[in-house]
Parts: sequence; C-alpha cells; structure tokens
Amino acid sequence: MPVSRFRRLARDSWAIARPYWFSEDRWPALGLLVVVIALTLGLVYVNVLINRWNSTFYNALQDKNYAIFVRQVIRFSWLAIAYIVVAVYQLYLNQMLLIRWRRWLTERYLRAWLTDRAYYRIQLAGGESDNPDQRIADDIRLFVSSSLGLAIGGLRAAVTLVSFVAILWSLSGPLHVSLGGISVTVVYAVVGTWLTDRVGRPLVRLNFDQQRYEADFRFGLVRFRENTEGVALYGGEAAELRGFRERFANVVGNWWGIMRRQKRLTWLTAGYAQVAVVFPFVVAAPRYFRGEIPLGGLVQTATAFAQVQDALSFIVSSYTDIAEWRAVVERLSGFERALQQADLESAPGRGIARADGDPGRLSLDAVEVDRPDGQPLIADVSLSLARGETALLSGPSGVGKSTLVRALAGIWPFGRGQVHVPRDARLLFLPQKPYLPLGTLRHVVSYPRSDAGVTDAALRESLDAVGLPELARRLDEPGNWALLLSPGEQQRIAFARALVHQPDWLFLDEATSAVDEATEARLYHLVNERLAATTVVSVGHRTTLRRFHARRFVVQPNGRGPAAVVDGG
Repeated sequence: MPVSRFRRLARDSWAIARPYWFSEDRWPALGLLVVVIALTLGLVYVNVLINRWNSTFYNALQDKNYAIFVRQVIRFSWLAIAYIVVAVYQLYLNQMLLIRWRRWLTERYLRAWLTDRAYYRIQLAGGESDNPDQRIADDIRLFVSSSLGLAIGGLRAAVTLVSFVAILWSLSGPLHVSLGGISVTVVYAVVGTWLTDRVGRPLVRLNFDQQRYEADFRFGLVRFRENTEGVALYGGEAAELRGFRERFANVVGNWWGIMRRQKRLTWLTAGYAQVAVVFPFVVAAPRYFRGEIPLGGLVQTATAFAQVQDALSFIVSSYTDIAEWRAVVERLSGFERALQQADLESAPGRGIARADGDPGRLSLDAVEVDRPDGQPLIADVSLSLARGETALLSGPSGVGKSTLVRALAGIWPFGRGQVHVPRDARLLFLPQKPYLPLGTLRHVVSYPRSDAGVTDAALRESLDAVGLPELARRLDEPGNWALLLSPGEQQRIAFARALVHQPDWLFLDEATSAVDEATEARLYHLVNERLAATTVVSVGHRTTLRRFHARRFVVQPNGRGPAAVVDGG
C-alpha cells in the first residue's frame, strides 16, 4: 500500500475511533481493553508453555520413558484447561467491549444524523452518502468488530513473534545458525505478504461496492413493501421485477468479481499455508539428523518456527478482513464528511436563516428559495402572518409551493434570507403523505410526542372528531398502519395529531388531497373551531380551499427565471 494511502487510512480510521476513547465511557472501555490485552498476552504465554511441553513430551516418547510421559499428559491437561479459561474470557470481554463501543458509536451517528435535520439535507444533496441506514446498522458493526479483531490479532502476532524468536534463538545453537533460520522465515513471510497485497488489493474496492449494491437492493425491497398498494393499482409487478433484477444483477456481477479475486488470493494463501506446514521441519531437520537435537527439540523448534512464521504472516492470513475493514473505513469516512457538510450548511449565515421573531407573528424577510443544485426556484419573498391567521398558497404544480412551505417550516436549507419565528413556537407540518411510524395506534396518533404524555380520552376524542371512531377502540393494537389504513384515513390521522398537539403554527401541504370535499370541509371546520388561535398555512389546488382561508398567496412561474409570490388578498 502506498504511504500516502496508508496515512489517509490511518487518519480516517483514527478520526472514527478517537471520539469514543476520549468520551465519558473511556475509563470502563480502557479497563476492558487492558484486561483483553492481558488475556491475549496470557494466551501467548500458555502457547509458550505448550511449546516447552512439546520438547519434554516428545523426548519421553523417543526415550520410551512412561513415567515422564504420564506426568506430561497431566501437565498438558492443566495447560489445556488454562488455555480454555483464558480463551473464553478473552472472547467474552472482547465482545463486551465491542458492544459498548458499537452502542456509543451508533448513538453518536444517530444523533449527528438527526440533529438539525442532517438526514434531510444529506438526502437532498446526494453525493457519497448513499444508504445512511446501512452505514449506521452494518458499517459501524463491521468497523468495531474488525478494528478490535485486527488490533488484538496484530498485538498477539507481535508478542508471539518476539516470544518465539527468543525460543528459536535459545534452541538454534550458534549465532549464525540462529540468524540464518530466522532470516529465512522472515524472507518467506515478507515475500508472502507482498504477493498477497499485490493479488488482493482490488478486494478493497470490490468490498466497498458490494456493500453499496447490497444496500441498494435491500432498500428497493423495503420501498416496494411500503408501497405495495400503489404497485398493485398500477399493475407494476413486471416493472418492479425488472428493477429488482437490475439491482440484484449489480450484486451478482460484483460478487463474481470478488469470487475471481478471492480465488486467486486463496491459491496463494492456501499454498502458502501448506508449504508452511513442512517448512519449519525442513529448516530444523539437518540439525536433528546430525544428532545435534533430540526429537523433542525438533518438534519444539518446528512449532516455534511455525509460530514465528504465522505471526509474520498475519497480514497474509487476515488480508480479506483487512480489505473489508478498509472498505468500511472509506464508507464511514464518506458518511462523516456528509454529516460535516450538513453541519456547515446549517451553521449561522448559511442558507435560509431562522431567527426569533416578534411574539405572535411569523414572517419571511427577503427569502430566496433555491433547488439543492443551487438553481433559483422562487425569487425574493417577504410576507408576514399573524397568530390565528389563515393563508392559502396556490399556483401551478411544480412551481415550488411545497418548497416554500418547507422554508416557512424551517426545514429547507437552500437559499437566502431569514424566516422569523416566535421563540418557543410550536410548529406542526402535515405533508400530503403522512408519516405513520411502526407501533401501536396510540404511538401513531401521538407522534412525535411520547404516547405516555397523551391521555386515552384525548386520543379517542381526536379520532372521533376526524371521523375515525372505530379506531378509537384500537389504541393498543400494534401494526404497520401505513399499509392498514387508506390514504384518506392516513390524512385524517394527521389531522387527529393536530388536535392532540394543539400547535401554534400548522402547515398543510395538500393534506386533504386523498379525502372527498365534504370530509375536507369537515376537517377544516374542525381546525378553525378547535385551533382558533393557530396560524394555518395550506398548500392546495382545489378551489374549495379558498373559503377556509382569509388570505391567499399565489406562486407565479417565470419562464426566464425564478417564480414570484404575489399576495392575492
């Protein structure tokens, strides 16, 4: 690996890992890490004792000394028990550290993803932040497990190398013999490592792409499941099947690339490992046949050589894991950069600013709305809405009405100007397709508040008011309500939320598009009666909406530039 790429990998991996090891959880984590390292060193020490045991045991076999043979069998039993106990607790505590680290990192990324609506900005911006759900769910898990596994494995290899080189030094006799044997082992391991890197380097990009293709395929399946009714009504099964096949073809095609590359790598590593079985015996055999060492010394030397060779060949045996780890680091680093960019865009002075306004008044001051790519969408907008006013925003489809309402609601970052909102104002935004989370109906209607803070009486009364009395008896029933309820019922659930939350400012973006005009009138009358002090801003095309709003703003398109907002009275 070039030095520059190695430095970048080290920098990126440390940037991901560092926050945890300097967090409030660092002392328990460091304690666990110290114990895991101590147990790892303990395993190496037990292997050293077993290596010494080999000499006495095989010498007893050569000398046909039954008494020593029995004592060595008993000694081996104790060594085996010690090895098992240390190995079990090393694994157990390593996994404890792993889940603590993963839990902390997951919490950190979730907070960063959700803070200041970074998830929304990242999705709009696109770029290298595809499938953030997969990065949080899978890549963090792989990063933590691979980082710990490779770090502990590398430490074990280093300590094993030092320990067994010392044993070889003591067994090999004259200095030139010792250095000769060790140098042959080093050359063998270095050549194997170099060849492995040459053959296996493309696996990094292949593993990176494989994770992305797998996530794309899984996302397509989830999206289909969430929109089964629409697909069924369109009769879009053939189109969906084509889409699934195309996404899965990427999975299969990239997998074939991994298979071919791993086949070449396995030819090398398997051959390397098999040669390593006999290699130490070949190196030590001349001294045995010259009578310089007994059978036990030959076996001890051979096993020590094997341990040294195995330690030096750590990169060879772990190359696939290293390649996967590098791909995971690149994906998480890309996600980090996307989160940092979203944080920069939400900083004061960037995009459409949000500031405290006069009590009881929401206003836009010289707001210009852009598309995510920077193209102007709506020109200079200045308007003001007092508490309790009702306003309708109309205009041709696609001109930017919903985007302007998103700017009013404070979630659209692209543009300039200021939105002034009263301090501590409660805003609620009802989109055309309401979001219904998984869980009980009580949770769905209470969302985003905790259902523990809403009484059953309030929930039942709100459902009854919007014309869903039959659902009032199903508050504790869990389910995927986005599939169980019709679009019209989902929109009425959203209005029930508004009655429960009693917002100061209510934004309705085509929020009654799926209900009939009579139900629409009932819902708006309900809002006017129950939320008389609430400012209501609606986006809609129906002329029937005009009678429910005291003011009207029209977004007028301009073929040569951004659209303009006209006060229609």
